[in-house]
Amino acid sequence: MDTKELKEIFRKKASEDYENFFAVETLRSHEFQRNICKKCGKYFWSLGKKEICGDPSCQGKYNFIGEKPYVKLDYIEVWEEFSSLFEKLGYKSIPRYPVVARWRDDVDFVNASIYDFQPHVVSGEVEPPANPLVVPQFSLRFNDIDNVGITGSHYTGFVMIGQHAFEPPENYDQEKYLEDIYIWLTKSLKIPKEELYFHEDGWAGGGNGGCCMEYFSKGLELGNQVYMFYEVTPSGFNPLKTKVLDMGAGQERFTWYCNPDNTSYEAVFPDVCDYLYKRTGYRADKRILRFLPYAGLLNLDEVENVEKIWIKIGNIIDLDPKELEDTILALSEIYSLADHTRTLLFALSDGALPSNVGGGYNLRVIFRRVSDFIEKNGWNIDISKVIEKHAYFLKKEFPELITNLEDVLEILEVEKKKYKNMREKSGKIIENILKKEKKISFGKIIELYDSHGISPESLRDRALEKGIEMEIPSNFYAELALRHEKRSEKKEKEETLDYPKTELLFYKDWKMKKFKAKIIGIKDDWLILDKTCFYPESGGQSNDLGFIDGKKVTSVKKIGGIVLHKIEGKYNIGQEINGEINWERRLNLTRHHTAAHIINGAARRILGNHIWQAGAEKKEDRARLDITHYEGLNRETLNKIEKLANKIVLEDRKIEKGFMKRSEAEKKYGFRLYQGGAVPGKEIRVVNIIDFDVEACGGTHCDHTGEVGFIKILKSEKIQDDVVRLEFAAGLKALEYIQKTENIIGDVGNVFKVKREDIKRTAERFFEEWKERGKEIERLKEEISRLKVYQLKNEFIKKEGLRFLEKEIEGDIELLRKTALSLKEEDTVIVLHNGRNLVCVCGKNAVEKGYKANEYIKNFGKGGGSEEMAQGVKE
Repeated sequence: MDTKELKEIFRKKASEDYENFFAVETLRSHEFQRNICKKCGKYFWSLGKKEICGDPSCQGKYNFIGEKPYVKLDYIEVWEEFSSLFEKLGYKSIPRYPVVARWRDDVDFVNASIYDFQPHVVSGEVEPPANPLVVPQFSLRFNDIDNVGITGSHYTGFVMIGQHAFEPPENYDQEKYLEDIYIWLTKSLKIPKEELYFHEDGWAGGGNGGCCMEYFSKGLELGNQVYMFYEVTPSGFNPLKTKVLDMGAGQERFTWYCNPDNTSYEAVFPDVCDYLYKRTGYRADKRILRFLPYAGLLNLDEVENVEKIWIKIGNIIDLDPKELEDTILALSEIYSLADHTRTLLFALSDGALPSNVGGGYNLRVIFRRVSDFIEKNGWNIDISKVIEKHAYFLKKEFPELITNLEDVLEILEVEKKKYKNMREKSGKIIENILKKEKKISFGKIIELYDSHGISPESLRDRALEKGIEMEIPSNFYAELALRHEKRSEKKEKEETLDYPKTELLFYKDWKMKKFKAKIIGIKDDWLILDKTCFYPESGGQSNDLGFIDGKKVTSVKKIGGIVLHKIEGKYNIGQEINGEINWERRLNLTRHHTAAHIINGAARRILGNHIWQAGAEKKEDRARLDITHYEGLNRETLNKIEKLANKIVLEDRKIEKGFMKRSEAEKKYGFRLYQGGAVPGKEIRVVNIIDFDVEACGGTHCDHTGEVGFIKILKSEKIQDDVVRLEFAAGLKALEYIQKTENIIGDVGNVFKVKREDIKRTAERFFEEWKERGKEIERLKEEISRLKVYQLKNEFIKKEGLRFLEKEIEGDIELLRKTALSLKEEDTVIVLHNGRNLVCVCGKNAVEKGYKANEYIKNFGKGGGSEEMAQGVKE
């Protein structure tokens, strides 16, 4: 069942029993009465009897545009006023969460303020950071890309002002929650109550659902107070033990309402819009004011025929529909540029990177979209300047954006280069496509953007020049975003075991080598003990090996909180055992895991705050760490990371390890904790290398960095568009690597018969000589080929109007190919071989008569290729 269906179920359920589902006492106390909209059929509350619910799609337009505001607040002042009022009403104001939702495994980005608290707080598993609270949560939604700049109410990035409470049913005060919003609307924003409409509706998202009360004024939806009562499961709806208030209101909506004399984008991005107007020469004029009340009708999610709506609005405001559309779409490119750059600023500042995969793909899409606008229009606009203006404008509310600005601009410089390279390649690709295709399908448009970054607009312009049909769907970018949206995979039901949790001795003392325990269960050839010193494979760290009563333990795993030990032999439940781990293996694994944390911290300090762990594996002989980064690393950079890592080792910093309440850990250390992704549970184990790196991690770790020993980065490679892999070794394993390298260098010196310090110079000399020799060989091959051609020219046999040649000659495959191609003419069929290698070439006329190289070669051996040239081996 999709979200829309769920919302409708909850809406009907609540409206049928509205006295129990909504804060009707608050509404009635302010003289609101319940009505039903004659257009959409939904129930709503208003002052007095009304027939239309106040939604712009029902009343046909926004009514606040061009009117004098009841109170004038700029963008930053909206949050200041809101948070000030709600603190007086008993709420605590908390800082926003990062837009990259690293505490969740089901989404890439925060879409709404409630995402901050799903699933752990909503489920009641974890305490909220405050209760009740308000938060200015920046959120990303890429399904609205095509609406941005047109409707006035759509953005890819926006601040959702959240009003939240998490209470047991008996303490859940729905009447107060709505009263508090009513005070904000009527006292702070000074909206007369006759201008307010409250809609009964349903809501679902993030595995939860309930009913909600949307509130409108003058056709603009200002916010939505959700009453989250249920957990949504495949079998139905289960009541939540903790009832949740989830009010979300766009800071952008309030700002527009308080500044109704022009577009919402000018109200939200005043400095940036001024800059863009000066650079482009565009500016919203009086025609825009006539259009704005009807802008909401162009919401592509709700419109089937967009052209009809342009005609309808044009007729209403007495303006040619084509002129109107061209004017608004031109302005929408400027406003999209303002919106997209702000989204990039927040996302990159919080550690996301543009890429070809996952959420990073949508960041690349919006970067390339604004770059396309700039290039197409010939605008003299520097995206970095726009980003800077956003950061300084938002400094008062979000000071962290200034702190991370340098890192963000560096990432964008790399992205600019990638965009330029893509544009240089796209021309030839488009030409090749248009030679083959007579009509460009939607699937092909998506494929070309996905694979080559070719915008549909540039493809259409070239297609029209050649008279080829092509239509760009109005929701192209929304469809593109949907294809790359992270979807949580259905997890197989995890196996559970009915035993007490295993006591984990390695957390008490990672240096413990021997222990005594009791067998409390046997599952096939796996022993379950009441306690263990054996570390089970998890978190990228290999499991311990060793012995139980002298018999080899070959594997260790964990199911829930229970550790299982694979071992051969017969045992009895209740039997006492003696365990001993392979200490050398444990020591190497612990050093490598601790070194991974040190390298991660070092990489972040050398490369920037965008560095996050993207994967890791710790084995006995070596380990690897995958980090998020936008380009490969050269040896000079690796040396800097390696040097800082070893400096931390030599400083012998203390490493604190222990379990903390999740809420306390997040408050103290922030979301940098989640380097390895989402971590379940009320409590998380925190590994803190003092003043350097803090992570939530369940692995074994040294007590001091000095115990790690020397760290050596062995190699690095870029494994994904935004991920770089570092392979490294620590302690004695690092020493072994260095000794092997030393031996190799010594052997090379012996081969060259030179001293170690002369190896580089000697190798360079040999390389240059080898290159010269190679050039001489190529020259000789060319000469031999010319001689062969001269000898073979008179050995063709004529038949069927063609000339045939089959000959064995001396030389390698390259010589065969060069000779055959030199002899090739339109009427020739040539087969050359050296007893083993085989080459066949056919001229144009020969191919037309049925002599195709990739088929004809099979008369002489095995091979393949094109119609005009094939190669293989002779049989």
